[in-house]
Amino acid sequence: MFRYLERAENTTRLLEAGWRIALTRAGQGQSEWESVINTAGVRGAYLGKHADFDAAPVINFLLRDADNPSSVLNCVGAARTNARMVRTALSSEVWEAVNECWMAVKAALARPVTEKSLADVLSVIRSTSAMVRGAVHGTMLRNEIYNFCRMGTFVERADNTARILDVKYYVLLPTAAFVGSAVDNTQWETILRSVSAERSYSWLYGGESSAAGIAEFLILDRRMPRSIAFCLSKVRENLCHLEGDHGARRPCQDRADGLVKRVSGRQIGAIIDEGLHEFLEETLNDIAGLAAQIEQDFRFYG
Repeated sequence: MFRYLERAENTTRLLEAGWRIALTRAGQGQSEWESVINTAGVRGAYLGKHADFDAAPVINFLLRDADNPSSVLNCVGAARTNARMVRTALSSEVWEAVNECWMAVKAALARPVTEKSLADVLSVIRSTSAMVRGAVHGTMLRNEIYNFCRMGTFVERADNTARILDVKYYVLLPTAAFVGSAVDNTQWETILRSVSAERSYSWLYGGESSAAGIAEFLILDRRMPRSIAFCLSKVRENLCHLEGDHGARRPCQDRADGLVKRVSGRQIGAIIDEGLHEFLEETLNDIAGLAAQIEQDFRFYG
């Protein structure tokens, strides 16, 4: 349920970032929309239906296409289905928030979305998903149900941040000579916007933007709630709560410990020297492995 909700929100962030950058790069909009499709991990499915990367088909494929399992409409619908199945395990406020989110998103996506209406539609999706998150924090018991809610969110969020960086790494590090150098504002702005980190990065680093700085912030900075390090530490923390509740340690905790260790005490320079793309690719595989191990250990069988 919470992986679906997080994925829907992440997709809206990607679309907003792509839309803003496409507006500022006359004649190069298609490349930015193609990048959005790549980051969302749906290139094959998209090319099965569309031949180019114009704004309208990309926007509607990611928001409302029934044939795209990761479209916002499908994700929120799946989250509502899961919520209904476990309704008695949720507070009434959480169920109502999920149901209202679904109804609002369904109404907003009842017809094709244009570039002109995109901002309003994305605002509806973000605000209603935020209501669900607020209901969870404000009304749910801090028990195993809450722990699974949080793990779903942070597994999906870590995966999303790693994907954005992996797709955009060629922008961060076109050549070794660019390490530590300034990056074109529109390029790094889209990376930071995609994870809602533009303002917090600016607050910490002032007006200075560098490839190494952005990579460090989004991979290693545990103050940043969408960084890989922060998300992985939260997954491990919730697994520890489950261990305390059940009195048993499971293999997924060892995987989580290993992932946290990979990013703890690391220097971004060392990661770049070893290969940023290779590091992110391995991290994505490890996150997928961790999610599968959690599914196995706690018997989440589809």
